[in-house]
Amino acid sequence: MPKQPGDGAEEIAISSPGGPIRARLVRGLIRACGIPYAQAGRWQPPRVAATGPVNALHPAPACPQLPIARLDALLPNAFAGLRFDEACLNLSVTAPAGGQGLPVMVWLHGGSYESGAGDMNVFDPSALVIEQQVVVVAVTHRLGLFGWLGDEGRAANLGALDVIAALNWVADNIAAFGGDPGQVTLFGQSSGGDLAARLMVSGRITGLVHRVIVQSAPLDLPLRTEKMRATMRRVVQGLTVGETTREVLDRQAAARRAVRRYGLAGQMPFGPEFGADPFPEEADLPTFHAAIAPEIPLLIGHTRDEAALFLPPRPQGAARLAEPLRRAAVRMLTNRLYGRPADGFAVHHRRAGGQATRFQVDWPGGDWGPSHLADLPLLFPGPDWLGTPLVPRGMRLDELTRIGAPLRQAWADFARSGRAPGDLPGILRVDG
Repeated sequence: MPKQPGDGAEEIAISSPGGPIRARLVRGLIRACGIPYAQAGRWQPPRVAATGPVNALHPAPACPQLPIARLDALLPNAFAGLRFDEACLNLSVTAPAGGQGLPVMVWLHGGSYESGAGDMNVFDPSALVIEQQVVVVAVTHRLGLFGWLGDEGRAANLGALDVIAALNWVADNIAAFGGDPGQVTLFGQSSGGDLAARLMVSGRITGLVHRVIVQSAPLDLPLRTEKMRATMRRVVQGLTVGETTREVLDRQAAARRAVRRYGLAGQMPFGPEFGADPFPEEADLPTFHAAIAPEIPLLIGHTRDEAALFLPPRPQGAARLAEPLRRAAVRMLTNRLYGRPADGFAVHHRRAGGQATRFQVDWPGGDWGPSHLADLPLLFPGPDWLGTPLVPRGMRLDELTRIGAPLRQAWADFARSGRAPGDLPGILRVDG
């Protein structure tokens, strides 16, 4: 999230097809935050946002959500400066001043389809935009019970339809910020990476997105979940549009508790429902994927020790005797949740005539090593990462920014050309 007025910013006006947009110019960067890309009532599909002047001077609100204990422990100030509102169909644009025809990178945050927001401080794209001369668009969409789990009176996959609406806004308006609507890369991490992959396969973003980067996506978790979804629907049965936001969240919490018995799938119970707009039936996913694969170059991978974040950190003292067992568990879970699914997805993409490149992030990071989230401080360096267990202790912002520069260039080069990056020793390993 960008700093607010008082940081030396100058207000400017952007003329867009949707109407004039009041934005800020901060040290050579255009920051336009909280732009409505659509509007929708509760549990209704998104509609095109009304045209007219937009005041894009404040961060996009986050979708109302339940606390995630691990996220709150790792990033206690993650939502500083953000408010929560069901009217959250907003995006934010960061662009170099005076740019023209620049590659566009559309960011989808993670959070198990239940938490997060596009304008969280830890996703500030300033370094990526300044160094690489790209335009970054951060999308906030509906989450949890507000955006997923369709049933009578609730449309399914609303979060996915929100992102499609955002991509249509990009196609229509991003040229006003110096971006090229014919050179759009969709990139996301964790559930955001999963959503990017699902939207690509659906065929609904053909022509809107030209390359896709999938980071740390648990691609198998949303599959074969019909019984779990049926359990969730029983728990939330009777919900109406008249319930308060708090009451909806209380039902969401009850649904979350009810699916604990479903093992790993119960760790990400919300998400794509196949066979409902915009996704094909689950059995048809390979066919749809094969149809779109030749059109979209794909970069897909994960961090070396993804699962380390979900287990205790490296033991100290006498407890170090248990480290071999912990390491074995990390390897097994990482391969099960991230490695094998990414391998299979990339192989299918290639066999269908598409370009797919596998990568692994090896940067050692902080206390958990190259774990889930470890790639994000490199892509989005900012002060809110410092002092957290996700970066080395005592690391300064200039160090973090310098170390991540090669990874930011690799991602931006892929966005510019679609060509696969090469190995970055100590940071990234590429496997063709």
